[in-house]
Amino acid sequence: MSSTILSRRDLDFILFEWLDVEALTARPRFADHSRETFSAALDTAEQIASDLFAPHNKLSDSQEPHFDGESVTIIAPVKTALDTYSAAGLMASGQDYELDGMQLPSVVEKAVAAWFTAANVATSAYIFLTIANANTLLKTGTPRQVEQFVKPMFAGEFFGTMCLSEPQAGSSLSDITTRAVPDPVEGPDGERQYRLSGNKMWISAGEHELAGNIVHLVLAKIPGPDGKLIPGTRGISLFIVPKFLLDENGKPGERNDVVLAGLNHKMGNRGTTNCLLNFGEGKFTPQSKRGAIGYLVGTAHQGLANMFHMMNEARIGVGLGAAVLGVTGYLHALDYARNRPQGRHPAEKDPAQPPLAIIRHTDVRRMLLAQKAYVEGALGLVLYCARLVDEQNTAETPEARRHAGQLLDFLTPIAKSWPSQWCVEANSLAIQVHGGYGYTREYNVEQFYRDNRLNSIHEGTHGIHGLDLLGRKVTIQDGALFKAVGAELAATVAAVRRDGVAELLAYADQLEAAWQNLSAVTATLYGTGDLNKTLANASVYLEAAGHIVVAWIWLQQAQVAAAKLATESSDLDFYRGKLQACRYFYHWELPKVGPQLKLLASIDTTTLDMQDAWF
Repeated sequence: MSSTILSRRDLDFILFEWLDVEALTARPRFADHSRETFSAALDTAEQIASDLFAPHNKLSDSQEPHFDGESVTIIAPVKTALDTYSAAGLMASGQDYELDGMQLPSVVEKAVAAWFTAANVATSAYIFLTIANANTLLKTGTPRQVEQFVKPMFAGEFFGTMCLSEPQAGSSLSDITTRAVPDPVEGPDGERQYRLSGNKMWISAGEHELAGNIVHLVLAKIPGPDGKLIPGTRGISLFIVPKFLLDENGKPGERNDVVLAGLNHKMGNRGTTNCLLNFGEGKFTPQSKRGAIGYLVGTAHQGLANMFHMMNEARIGVGLGAAVLGVTGYLHALDYARNRPQGRHPAEKDPAQPPLAIIRHTDVRRMLLAQKAYVEGALGLVLYCARLVDEQNTAETPEARRHAGQLLDFLTPIAKSWPSQWCVEANSLAIQVHGGYGYTREYNVEQFYRDNRLNSIHEGTHGIHGLDLLGRKVTIQDGALFKAVGAELAATVAAVRRDGVAELLAYADQLEAAWQNLSAVTATLYGTGDLNKTLANASVYLEAAGHIVVAWIWLQQAQVAAAKLATESSDLDFYRGKLQACRYFYHWELPKVGPQLKLLASIDTTTLDMQDAWF
């Protein structure tokens, strides 16, 4: 095993054997690239992640950032790692050449990112929040905003955040109360500027001294003529609020009125500052000028739509992070199981015989195989979604781009939530494989579990994404998104039947039946005429749909593996492992969907009918 961070062999399989990323080089945007340039980017990522990110992962967990009331202290290796990442040009790896980017496809960019998140999710958070922030401004900002804020972020000179939640509102963004009042003083180049006041909670990377500036993207409401805030989400606007205002040369100068009130201390991702920020407290400005200066992004009252550019990218990023934390936990457990001697087979209890490596015990192999099925299925799903981003942006016809967008819209809540649930389960199994050692801080797997446990709430809980999938994605555009995924699934089933591999034929039948069952149950749920009943068990719907989608991902991978076994003479164990993981998923996991769909079809109202007083 060459690395316990990620399996390069599996990444190569996903990218080059299954998703055919090399075919993208026929498109103008990627014409300068080849498999060699993609591999070189992955090589660079693996080296930097292994040399500079992984070594301080446990240290940043045990010596988390400290706030003394004035400034935040972060261990030195974090900045060294981030500076090296930026110097390698990776911050702009997916961007245009005009932005000093590499124009890597999104799917390769995400595979590169996977190395850093798996090696050290806390340090990587500073990077990927910045990239998502910059990408949002590229889509919605003015040329000046791109010049003043985006380019320095891609250069690693500034870092970025997203400031959505507030202490009293949480995920209910319609209830935010941060205000943005037009400032009578004009900003640079005559740009209208605003003064913001309010609080933002759970802001990852919200305060540090790792870069020359922090560019906060802040949701706030502009008061109406009567001074009152517009209720609901339609009153929300998006603002750039930098930690330091820029001088006439575009360099950080005067401190803006953004104050760190305190750090939150989460069970995982401890190396990332997680902040309560006060805007307009008056600490850094005279009372007469209180309010953090911000610049409107896009159109007023369209802030949530603009922020969704960042949120959707972040959701796929959360899914990727969950998947690779599952992968690294699995690889650590696999390495441990191969090297830990303990016990003997039930029929061979001669104490004179040496103990076996625990991987030779059936239940350990069960736990390892479950992990493999979860984490490689999840990683495949997320990278498939990244490949859809490339199709959406560069496919040859408008129809192909639209189809890719429909698939991506439907799959995004699943790509965020399924890995966040099942790769945490993989981490739990990795701890169990280690036995008593796995529950100690001396071994890495307990930290992977804690870090990964956060992903089920990052960028929306399972409940929120269940409502998104069942309440919106299956019905919008007259069900076009649901039909698009069904058509792709049917194409996979048809291809497997053409190939005629006996074991896979049974899986194709099983997958087709599960999707037909999901379609029928969806119709039943919407036949109630009562939206509360339809959506009461949306989280169960999300889990069932996710299992079907990951079964589809596994069937595609198994189809490639079966073809390779029929034609190749080397690396056969790798392909047999793929087939066995697919077999596990269809024998052990996909059957779980049947009872879930039966429950949904019954329009069970047990949880809906439960009353507060009965608890």
